[in-house]
Amino acid sequence: MKTVTIIPAGGRGLRFSCEGMKKQYLKVWGIPILIHTLRPFDLLPLIDHIILVVPPEDMAGVSDLLAEHKVKKVKYLVPGGAHRQESVWSGIKVLEEDVDIVVVHDAVRPLIEASLIEATITRAKEEGAAIVAVPAIDTVKLCDQEMTVVRTLSREEIYLAQTPQAFRRDLIVSAYEAAFRGGYYGTDDASLVERLGIKVKIVPGARTNIKVTTPEDLKWCEILMRRA
Repeated sequence: MKTVTIIPAGGRGLRFSCEGMKKQYLKVWGIPILIHTLRPFDLLPLIDHIILVVPPEDMAGVSDLLAEHKVKKVKYLVPGGAHRQESVWSGIKVLEEDVDIVVVHDAVRPLIEASLIEATITRAKEEGAAIVAVPAIDTVKLCDQEMTVVRTLSREEIYLAQTPQAFRRDLIVSAYEAAFRGGYYGTDDASLVERLGIKVKIVPGARTNIKVTTPEDLKWCEILMRRA
């Protein structure tokens, strides 16, 4: 089955930037986060090719970056949109007709392991939709807008979604089309599939599979890579 990865790297890092540099280009041990993220997919035989979505103004620079770091599997480099969902949609629109499985992974999750990618793809082939997620370990409180606790949620039923998230091509295409028709913007790709009433399976994730969102995350990323 032909499997393609979409990496949405179209974000402008509004929540976290360093001297004006977008977070996907910040370096960890001398290598941009984006390159760290791409490498496991680039080296994994299960992945046929990669669709990389970047800010329009970065197209030329990223092309040079890929050549510099010898990333081989990026077949399509496409401009992203203002929102992550729009960037993933830009990637979906260039999918070839013979693609069976679509894997979506955050550009700033550079510590993803090949075994997790493989497990997610396998589950998606079996079930149609699968995501990596980890169980909540802290007590989870539901609060109102005044930061007052409404109730305590059952921790045993709470999982924190990560990426990669993998889907049969027909499911993710239908989910995105329905979302845009309905003006719905989700916080991850699975939420769009869930809207169609389709069951999404969980693949047990890793707490090291962090998303670099804050300066603290960047420090943890450096520590974890040093120990790897």
